[in-house]
Amino acid sequence: MSKWKPVMSSVPQGSVLGPVLFNIFVSDMDSDIECALSKFVNDTKLCGAVDVLERRDAIQRELDRLKRWAHANLMKFNQAKCRVLHLGHGTPRHKHRLGTEWLESNPEKKDLGVLVNEKLDMSRQRMLAAQCILGCIKRSMASTSREVILPLCSHENPPGVLCPILESST
Repeated sequence: MSKWKPVMSSVPQGSVLGPVLFNIFVSDMDSDIECALSKFVNDTKLCGAVDVLERRDAIQRELDRLKRWAHANLMKFNQAKCRVLHLGHGTPRHKHRLGTEWLESNPEKKDLGVLVNEKLDMSRQRMLAAQCILGCIKRSMASTSREVILPLCSHENPPGVLCPILESST
């Protein structure tokens, strides 16, 4: 039989009950939040339109409310991982803070494996996916000759995605 071990922070890895208890613990985080709030495991996103100053102020009030919730529940948000992503062309670049610290703005963010940028442009995501697939092909093939690789990477290539291996090897 396993021995009891103290857990100093976080959720024990491999635990089934840990994530369930964590979800129960954070279930009231979105009470009184008027903006869109999504929670997935230990990742929380607050979303809202900020086309006018009143909406910018509403987002800031929601951030303040989340900070108070964390304080009341003896939790902390990882400030180093908190970022603002301004979506859309011509979106005002309002500054926001979590508590007393200003949040940095990022032009892109990886979310559940998908790279989202401020223009909602997927070209970098496609390029990264193509590089990953081509790397797998290169590692699994005994021959890297053009005749072997070309059919593998050109059959269902998305438009605009090139085959970097073919450009650099002869």
